[in-house]
Amino acid sequence: MLLIRKTKINISMIMKKLPSVFILILIQCCIVGHISAQYKYGLKPTTLEGYEQSVKINPNKELIDLEKFIPGVVLDIRYATTNNFMKEKIYTSARAFARKPVAEAVRKAQAELKLQGLGIKIFDAYRPYKATVKFYEVYHDTTYVASPYTGSRHNRGCAIDMTIIDLKTGEELKMPTGYDSFQKAAWPTSPVTDPLIKRNRELIISTMERYGFKVNSAEWWHYDFIGWKNYEVLDIDFEELEK
Repeated sequence: MLLIRKTKINISMIMKKLPSVFILILIQCCIVGHISAQYKYGLKPTTLEGYEQSVKINPNKELIDLEKFIPGVVLDIRYATTNNFMKEKIYTSARAFARKPVAEAVRKAQAELKLQGLGIKIFDAYRPYKATVKFYEVYHDTTYVASPYTGSRHNRGCAIDMTIIDLKTGEELKMPTGYDSFQKAAWPTSPVTDPLIKRNRELIISTMERYGFKVNSAEWWHYDFIGWKNYEVLDIDFEELEK
């Protein structure tokens, strides 16, 4: 105990003798070191302050709450549960956000499907960069998880993980695999023998393509907005967006 007290006194004395400019540099180095450790893959995503500034310049960069924006959309945000490939909760709340043009496109797709008695169920949308890092460090296969060196379309608020449901029953239409299946059967180009499943897969892909999306090459449920390159990688928690 005595040793600890002496250490504290010595540090305090040293700090008092240091020039204020040096102390400021030391603090800045500590901050930079923390950021470097946090973003160790070389990518520095935009955080809340930068995002807010970008929205003032370009309102299309706003992240829209899809549940509030799209009438009748259903959320099943798997990463807010343990029902996902990580088997743990990644998000603290079950929310779905997307950039404004993305949200508008999904709303149009929902309106078209509704005419057929169908609707959209969303598994995931905007995803904070820190979640992408966590996925990669557990599962390194970038066929199924995004590289933290580049970030994902989800991190840009320009990707939707989804399926189609029957509005009367609430049941999901039969698809080749379940969500987050790391099997070749999940690839949108994989052969399908069941005609119903094949028709359902064609329906979801063609519908989303009409509204400016492209299906991911390894995931029938994942749709990237074609203009994703115009948006920055973000690392903002859902709770920050709500404030």
